[in-house]
Amino acid sequence: MSSPSPLAALHAITMDHQEHRALDGVSLSLQPGMVLGLVGRNGAGKSTLIECLLGLRIPDQGQAMLFGKPATQLDDSDKAALGYVPQNPEALAWMKLGSMLGLMAELYPSWDAALVERLLQRWELNPKLDLLKLSPGQRQQVAIIRALAPRPRLLVLDEPAAALDPLARRELMREIVELAGEYGTTVLFSTHIMSDLERVASHIALLHQGRIQLLANLDELKDDLRRVVWPQQVTLPSEPLPGEFARKQLADGSWNLVLRHDAASSAFKLPEQARVHSLGLEDLFVELAA
Repeated sequence: MSSPSPLAALHAITMDHQEHRALDGVSLSLQPGMVLGLVGRNGAGKSTLIECLLGLRIPDQGQAMLFGKPATQLDDSDKAALGYVPQNPEALAWMKLGSMLGLMAELYPSWDAALVERLLQRWELNPKLDLLKLSPGQRQQVAIIRALAPRPRLLVLDEPAAALDPLARRELMREIVELAGEYGTTVLFSTHIMSDLERVASHIALLHQGRIQLLANLDELKDDLRRVVWPQQVTLPSEPLPGEFARKQLADGSWNLVLRHDAASSAFKLPEQARVHSLGLEDLFVELAA
């Protein structure tokens, strides 16, 4: 049986900002129902990747596809099936909160008024508030409500929890799980908060220096990868070891390696002095993105 067509995909995307290459031949696909956490250091190109995927930026090379068509050629029904929260949401700031949400409800046939009311109460947002006078955290909450309420097929969140307090973050993560589990929504969200990834993501993509360095199922990733300290007195082969993802030499001459578990547990491939450690998600990010 053939696998379903991806809901969204990047094909060999390259994007330059002046003299800096933000994306370097990036390919990525989101299958229906996937919850993909996008991680990377500041400046790795996460926001540029998201904007290219949504057709908000035209790449120098490559193509972005959404719902089976070029991302720049979406019709109204496609746009109604898409929820997006940018890093700095500012749209319709001249309106009152309730008026803005009422306008949005008229534009989206699947608008969930009960969800809106529940989140407004949960986050103590008064519909009479002027959007222009909201705090950064409140603006982010409003943008999240706007993105969640249409029950979109694809939800894209760019650092959605950056200005949220822990309780609001937990509520957002709960809503993402509900969207993916009960409605089959595909989700892409970038974040620096590893606990959020572990709570909701099915897959993780690591963007480093403009390239996807790692794309994997999150549960398998946590089970499969190990950190190996290779002793300084044993010469490390210049060619990558079987199952090797990354290597970094330490100040004392030893090496930190990130290997798949089957390679790290094969004693004949490692010297006796090598030390094998499990890797938490934050440790893995540090090892691969340093």
